[in-house]
Amino acid sequence: MADIDEHIPVALETAEPDPQLQIPGELPLLPLRDIVIYPFMIVPLFVSREKSIRAVDEALGEHRMILLTCQKDLDKEEPHQDDLYKVGTVAVIMRMLKLPDGRIRILVQGVSRARVESVNSQGDCLHAKLEPMAEEPAPERSLEVEALMRNVRASMEKAANLGKNISPEVMAIIANLDDAGRLSDLSASNLELKVEDAQSVLEIAETTARLRRVNELLNKEIEVLTVQQEINTQARADIDRSQREFYLRQQMKAIQTELGEGNELAEEVQQFREKIESAKMPKPAEDEALRQLKKLERMHPDAAETATLRNWMEIMTDLPWSKSSKDNLDLLKAEKILDEDHYGLEKVKERIVEALAVRKLKEKPKGPILCLVGPPGVGKTSLGRSIARALDRKFVRLSLGGVHDEAEIRGHRRTYVGAMTGRIIQAIQQAGTNNPLIMLDEIDKVGADFRGDPSSALLEVLDPEQNFSFRDNYLGVAFDLSNVIFMTTANILDPVQSALRDRMEVIRLAGYTEEEKLEIGRRHLLPKQMEENGITPRDVNISRTALSAIILRYTLEAGLRQLERELGSICRKVARRIGEGHKGVIRVSANNLHEFLGAPKIIPEEVLKRDQIGVATGLAWTAVGGDVLFVEALRMKGKGNLVLTGQLGDVMRESAQAAYSYAKSRAKELQIDPEDFITYDMHIHIPEGAIPKDGPSAGITLATALVSALSLRPVRKDVAMTGEITLRGNVLPVGGVKEKVLAARRARVTKIILPTQNRRDLDEVPKELFKDITFVFVDNMKQVFREALKEKIAPALSGPRPARLPQAAGGRNVS
Repeated sequence: MADIDEHIPVALETAEPDPQLQIPGELPLLPLRDIVIYPFMIVPLFVSREKSIRAVDEALGEHRMILLTCQKDLDKEEPHQDDLYKVGTVAVIMRMLKLPDGRIRILVQGVSRARVESVNSQGDCLHAKLEPMAEEPAPERSLEVEALMRNVRASMEKAANLGKNISPEVMAIIANLDDAGRLSDLSASNLELKVEDAQSVLEIAETTARLRRVNELLNKEIEVLTVQQEINTQARADIDRSQREFYLRQQMKAIQTELGEGNELAEEVQQFREKIESAKMPKPAEDEALRQLKKLERMHPDAAETATLRNWMEIMTDLPWSKSSKDNLDLLKAEKILDEDHYGLEKVKERIVEALAVRKLKEKPKGPILCLVGPPGVGKTSLGRSIARALDRKFVRLSLGGVHDEAEIRGHRRTYVGAMTGRIIQAIQQAGTNNPLIMLDEIDKVGADFRGDPSSALLEVLDPEQNFSFRDNYLGVAFDLSNVIFMTTANILDPVQSALRDRMEVIRLAGYTEEEKLEIGRRHLLPKQMEENGITPRDVNISRTALSAIILRYTLEAGLRQLERELGSICRKVARRIGEGHKGVIRVSANNLHEFLGAPKIIPEEVLKRDQIGVATGLAWTAVGGDVLFVEALRMKGKGNLVLTGQLGDVMRESAQAAYSYAKSRAKELQIDPEDFITYDMHIHIPEGAIPKDGPSAGITLATALVSALSLRPVRKDVAMTGEITLRGNVLPVGGVKEKVLAARRARVTKIILPTQNRRDLDEVPKELFKDITFVFVDNMKQVFREALKEKIAPALSGPRPARLPQAAGGRNVS
């Protein structure tokens, strides 16, 4: 229970305890972890455990005496009698100091050996019944004792000369000490013995035997010190030999120079020098490269650092410091390339052509970094590749998904084994020019841990005001990234660090309409899959109706990946039929599509078959585009409770509670009997209960279903809605409008209710596709009820019938 951080044998002055000191038969016991204390030793101890501190307090309160005994198991926190050695030392506490961290520091002086008869661990501290061990003096004028004392003194002197850490003060005391018992104790305390060996010396009361034991331990220590010195001498000799070899190699190098014989390293150094001159580096980088080259020239070819420095020189000379590609600034050609590679995405293409126009007018514009945000498969990465092709620039894609080490961006310092440059410099080196287009893919999936935050490292890379002097840790010099066009992609922006998001201009790719998917499939995806599967247009003909059926019945996504997979599946089956000997064109139509792809995987979303009480149609946003959401509300006899089911998130639950509170506060205005809130429970359920749902934009849908069930007014079957509700009945704007409107069109909805502030979002929606849909913009719930609810009908028709609802894949976020 005493933690010994230090003990100072120098304090072992031959201080005599009070000869009149009477040792009681029972004393508080202080177990020690890693030190054995002998009589007449003065040692500071640090005490931290509660029982040990109480033992010290009790000793100070009585006779200042305490029994010090060493533990057998140093790791045991609560030792008992069997865990302690049988012989200890009675000591007097000379001084005590309380430390700020709760520990105490005591200065103790050993008084006498004592044998432990029993230990009581039941109280606040350990108590021991003890019997003092009388020291048996050595025989006077004994030749053996005299010889042993001389041997011990000589051995201590030899140990000190061999490097043992024994202070001169202790050596002076040993030289002048005539008491054999105290000489043995003092010598043993300064040998840094193992606990078992030190305890064996303490347990010997007979002076001659104790002196003999200390002499044995000293001889063993001297043997160890002698071997240690021999090892050190051998190591020193090896170092001298290496220096001699270096001197001889330098002489050999001089002889080779005189004879005109070069070596490989000299030739390599010359090649590096020529590469540095031709690389046209900036002045600071060139100075650093030449300095490191001189260092390499002086190194031994087989040294470990030579290989590290050689790798650094290779990277420095391979980097395209002054090599750049010439931009194609023909806007018409750029537009043509973008139209060839991508159908639709007019807003994105327009922004890209604008950036090219600025580059045409200004040589080095500091434009914003474009961040393409959208669901998987909408063409974000391929759009970057098209831009690089339109500009005649090299294209390099860096996937940042799962990157969690800052060194992945900035590189490792050369002091580490296996150090290398960061991904940015690697991309520059891979491109071979200093002005490529670098696509940082999946920037929303960058991780962070104890090794650093890569997002923070990207702040410098993506800031036009800073990246002209980007410093990679491995290179150690600045590299100009201002000529590089950086583009990033993300599925969602929420995980992206706010400071990083501030450096980027966000362009959203919401997804494709059915018509756009049809054209992309016909123009791009189908020819690509036919080429990959080795078939030609003479082998297969897929009709437009078949393509439309694939889009509606076999895919449910905002992008095109599943559509491409389904087309690939058809092409493989066609290839198999051709391989089996089929002659002529294989025609794929909507009627025989199941022969190639099996039963439809998606049940098309459709509106309800008839107007119903308590069932409202909402619009939701999901990771794969928009979706239709049906909200059911039912009233039943009860006590006015509100029950919510269907795996609703916290935000949606709060929206439901807000809708309920609004309806309750406007009961008469909404043609609801106020007593219904007391006599009926309300149950709101959103089907497909296995799918988690959350977000605020189902607020007006929840309120419509709730008011419909309470007022017995049916909801119009062809109306879909989205918007957030407040307690005052106001309707707030929501996000994902384009995706939701596309979902409503797929479900054959004829009227869509949107918040007034979302009117601007319809600019992104193709007008010609929504001629048959009426958009109603609302500011409050009164307008919603006027458009969505019909007149009140008889109570007999109050209960909503269960509706067969469409099945959807993936979780929903109606935000």
